[in-house]
Amino acid sequence: MEHALRRIKVLAMDVDGVLTDGRIITDANGVETKNFDVQDGSGIVFIRKAGIKTAVISARLSGVVKYRVEDLQIDKAFIGAYPKTAAYEQMLKEFGVRDEDVCFIGDDLADLVILKRAGFAAAPANAVFEIKQAADYVSRRRGGEGAVREVVELVLKAQGKWGPELYEH
Repeated sequence: MEHALRRIKVLAMDVDGVLTDGRIITDANGVETKNFDVQDGSGIVFIRKAGIKTAVISARLSGVVKYRVEDLQIDKAFIGAYPKTAAYEQMLKEFGVRDEDVCFIGDDLADLVILKRAGFAAAPANAVFEIKQAADYVSRRRGGEGAVREVVELVLKAQGKWGPELYEH
């Protein structure tokens, strides 16, 4: 696990069930809201500060996700990407990396193909059985409740980049 973590140059992740708890809340006007965890957001900021690229690959079109991606300054967003494989291939090409350079976090069957290719595959505690079976690491935390931050800490600690300097502006 340590060897794979030291190679990581890109953190890519699904959104619903990974960055969120998987619930989609809409009001009577169809306005969508989602719950995001602030520690996950901080983790994304930290991993970017450490020089690791970030990406989201989500099958759903969502204005809320677009806003969160922009807020966190995620390097590349593929929203409405289904199947996800084409977006993943494009991400590899644009970042100039290979499968073994990618840490991917996914929670459901649409993520399985990418999880099997990624150099380090992670799943939140709430992932479906097949995803947990394919993952190199299953977090203690659930999606939308710090799972991404937990994986970020693993990567940065393995690379010797975890420390208080990440908190400084």
